[in-house]
Amino acid sequence: MRPRIQLLSPELIGRILREAFELLMNPGVRVGSAAVELLRSARVEAEVEVGVAAGVADNDGMARIPERLVRQCLASAPRDFYLYNRQGEKAVHYGGDDVHFDPGSCCVQMLDPETLEARPSETRDLVRIVQVTETLPQFAAQSTAVVCSDALLSNDACNGKHAPSAIGDLYRLFVVLQHSDKPVVTGSFSAAGLEGMIDLLAADSGSPEKLRREPRAVFDVCPSPPLNWSEFGSHNLIDLARAGVPAEIVSMPLAGGTAPVTLAGSVTQHAAEVLAGITLHQLAGPGSPVVWGGAPAIFDMRTGGAPMGAVETAMLNMACAEVGKHLGLPTHGYLVATDSKLVDAQAGAESARSAILGALAGINMISGAGMLESLACFSVEKLVIDAESIASAYRLARGIEVRGEDVRGEKVPSETLATAMFAQTGLSGEFLQLKETRALFRQEQHLPSPVIDRSARGSEPASDVFTRARTRVDELVGKYRKPSLSEDVLRKFQAIVDREADRAGVEGTESGKNVGAAQATK
Repeated sequence: MRPRIQLLSPELIGRILREAFELLMNPGVRVGSAAVELLRSARVEAEVEVGVAAGVADNDGMARIPERLVRQCLASAPRDFYLYNRQGEKAVHYGGDDVHFDPGSCCVQMLDPETLEARPSETRDLVRIVQVTETLPQFAAQSTAVVCSDALLSNDACNGKHAPSAIGDLYRLFVVLQHSDKPVVTGSFSAAGLEGMIDLLAADSGSPEKLRREPRAVFDVCPSPPLNWSEFGSHNLIDLARAGVPAEIVSMPLAGGTAPVTLAGSVTQHAAEVLAGITLHQLAGPGSPVVWGGAPAIFDMRTGGAPMGAVETAMLNMACAEVGKHLGLPTHGYLVATDSKLVDAQAGAESARSAILGALAGINMISGAGMLESLACFSVEKLVIDAESIASAYRLARGIEVRGEDVRGEKVPSETLATAMFAQTGLSGEFLQLKETRALFRQEQHLPSPVIDRSARGSEPASDVFTRARTRVDELVGKYRKPSLSEDVLRKFQAIVDREADRAGVEGTESGKNVGAAQATK
């Protein structure tokens, strides 16, 4: 039996969905102009409203989306799909209760292991994270984990066009693809940046058609709470659907801040935002893969922050995933993070707790490992500690099994649980000598790395977990081997980055300098 946790009754899920459908009609959803035209073509009431509220772009509109259309689009969304590695092998299954983990994304700071201070993250940090993630089996996928501040050019170099925001996401994916064979969880935070990222993936796969058949990456796409699919968010959803590249809708209601204070109310808002996104996505590309994802959290009334380590934040992620599972869709959540500023006991407790809860909830992809300070800072040392928590979560999710015969060529009893072994040992207690023990202990037990100290006092010099994690990081980086990419693929990568840098107004010499730095990093 697979152990699991469920927070919502079928009746409550039904109420959540009923109210979510009501919200899509009243007050409706704000959408970008591309979505307005798409909805109008489906004969949905979608009108552009100019200057409805301060800060709203003139081409934003309000849409009232009927339940019949949402249901139609839900019916065309795939119930599962796979992400593939560079070798063309299935590596991540989005669907059912299969659980996978990837590092957190988009941190702007890195915890320096020497000073224990946060500093701006750089390309060398992203490369190191990718190297460690590549060697750890607990992570099925990479992520574009940190923003590379050294790749962000000055306004002078960009001719005042703020090119960093235009090519920063492309640059991060460019670095990851050079250093990893695993699938990638990524995202574009501008409408202009998505095309180049899809082109990079197509160059890596061999063609856009191959990318569609065997997707290497999934893209996070975020609505803006409450009930707002912005111009770039709408645009990205539509473009991903038409390219056949998987989209992971990451709704981020903040309970008590940008969403109702009750957990059930925030789950309802989440459902409405994701349902609206799936409708846009499937209207643009029926049958294109899409994920019921999210990064919901509570709003801390004392600090004004969004505590990602709070148990209520984990509960929100679990409940949102339950609604997605009820609809038969692949799921995602943001867990294994902490609000601590250091890799300390708080970080371990919060991250391990949510890793286990997410695994028991059967969330297909769980992002957030390695993250500190409410998702603002990344620590590669925390990443390897989180990997141990994730391994324990996987072990727990497997449950207790009755072992069959022929384990590694050894005959073991399948018809009994203990009596056959007692028949061999009697009351001597010498189970260590049995062939069954030798054959089965690695399947029954998770054996952690030296990051977890189980030694007897005095057998090893005493050290704390952060010190052991630093040693483990160095060992993993030493084992890492960079993938061998063909010169043709590298030339295509270079041409795409140069093209996008030129479009963004980045001077060729500066963009080339950054590209060269990424390629030279080992």
